[in-house]
Amino acid sequence: MAGSTITTRTGRPNTTDAENRRYRFGQQAQIAHWNLSCLAEALAPLFPAAEPLRAGLDRYVQVYGEEYSRMMAAKFGLATLREGNDDGDGELIAEAFGLLRQAEVDMTLFFRALARIDSAVPSLEPLREAFYRDDLMRQYQAAFQAWLLRYAARLAADAQPDETRRTRMNAVNPRYVLRNYLAQEAIDLAEQGDLGRVQELLEVLRRPYEERRNSPATP
Repeated sequence: MAGSTITTRTGRPNTTDAENRRYRFGQQAQIAHWNLSCLAEALAPLFPAAEPLRAGLDRYVQVYGEEYSRMMAAKFGLATLREGNDDGDGELIAEAFGLLRQAEVDMTLFFRALARIDSAVPSLEPLREAFYRDDLMRQYQAAFQAWLLRYAARLAADAQPDETRRTRMNAVNPRYVLRNYLAQEAIDLAEQGDLGRVQELLEVLRRPYEERRNSPATP
């Protein structure tokens, strides 16, 4: 795949449900609950009482919350996600995602780069490759650096070695994702009878968390 990589910075996400549309990415948890509520309403005539259906909806909220906390802790390399208003991690994580959105940062590249941060001397340098636009990087550089300092302080509270954190983060944050333009390239070549690109993409995506050195798919 000379000249192309699965982790290249080009290839934007699907934005057809952006802004305030119902199925936008940030609304997935709520819309899933809404869909389940509609299903419960449709099934209600089959139940002698509504309590089992309400219990099912409550169970969804509970399990989703628990799994979301576990997933966020793993993505950010935290031992556990601290809850609460005073020392909780919710604000730190929300601020990170806010900065990613405002500065148009590639999320896949960001989390792999974040794993390389030296918690003793946090620097923005490893994160630079995740920015699509240099002007936005300059605009939000101070904000990212301030966030990194708070992030490093939070890591210090866990007192786990950077290598341990890095291993945990890289096990849940993929190194490679399928970009739209790469899929289209593979389709175009396949229609011409060349399945090589399809096979190469499949091979990489079977193990998306593994670094691939000395490979044509490596940036």
